[in-house]
Amino acid sequence: MHTLIDPAILFFVFGVFAGLIKSNLEIPAPISRFLSLYLLMALGLKGGFALAQSGLTAQVATGLGLAVALAVVVPIASYLLLSRFIPRFDAAAVAATYGSVSAVTFITATAYLDAQGIAYGGHMAAAMALMESPAIILAVLMANALRRSQAAAPVAVRIAGGGTLALGGGQGGPGFSLSKVLHESFTDGAQLLLLGAMAVGLLTGEAGQQAMQPFAGDLFKGMLAFFLLDMGLSAARNLPGLRNQPPLLIAYGLLAPPVHAGLALLLAQAVGLPLGDTVLLMVLAASASYIAVPAVVRYAIPEANPSLYVGLSLGLTFPLNILVGITCYTQVAAWALG
Repeated sequence: MHTLIDPAILFFVFGVFAGLIKSNLEIPAPISRFLSLYLLMALGLKGGFALAQSGLTAQVATGLGLAVALAVVVPIASYLLLSRFIPRFDAAAVAATYGSVSAVTFITATAYLDAQGIAYGGHMAAAMALMESPAIILAVLMANALRRSQAAAPVAVRIAGGGTLALGGGQGGPGFSLSKVLHESFTDGAQLLLLGAMAVGLLTGEAGQQAMQPFAGDLFKGMLAFFLLDMGLSAARNLPGLRNQPPLLIAYGLLAPPVHAGLALLLAQAVGLPLGDTVLLMVLAASASYIAVPAVVRYAIPEANPSLYVGLSLGLTFPLNILVGITCYTQVAAWALG
């Protein structure tokens, strides 16, 4: 319950409530975009300042390596599971969504750790950036493989006399450039801002931290609360999209986050990551992208149903992680690490 009495989380709950009762409360899109960029910039600065103090160590490299490993394992495992009970293009899109990360969930987790007095490494912001692209790339490769298999499959065509003739399959989906998808993934403005702000924080160190404290520190909690209000409204708008989804898919949206977090915990425990880094790695593994991945997947995998992967991630998994997940992951990690 501690998370629920946090002002930022309560604003998220209020946003969900306002959306469900169909209030005309609305955050203009330019303001929402500004809040998102502010939070990423502040997070990057905080991470850079922390890295300036700790330096680039073996622990930093280990944390980043685990993040990349999870970003590869999770989408592959998700696709293998989901393709058993939903169409394969949809499975690839959902796997990309859950294999990538939610920046807002991560930012909320860092605010929670700060409130609890739990230290974490600044490099975890870089881990978040690294985990965004692998799932997108893997999903694109899966979709291309599906298109090739469909194109190679014979098509039965009726001929005069009642017989059939087997012909080669069609071309299988619109043409698209993998290089363009990769370019969009690695040069996304939000991701570049995060890494650029981290570089500024690393270069300026303690002097920069003192100069930017009113911007990156004092304003952070209020801006996060405002942004979570907007996210609550968005989550409420996406809830109706879950009504007609298969029960097994709803179960996946509820169970995948703790399972992925558990995998991250086992890996972190095996290499001896500290508590704060472990919690953030669990949060990253448990989160699902609802901005970056859908934007690319709509273009890269047009055969997939957007209401499925966006509704599942934003309408179900995001509220689950924000309301109870972050607290539970922290408590489980504290227990497991002693």
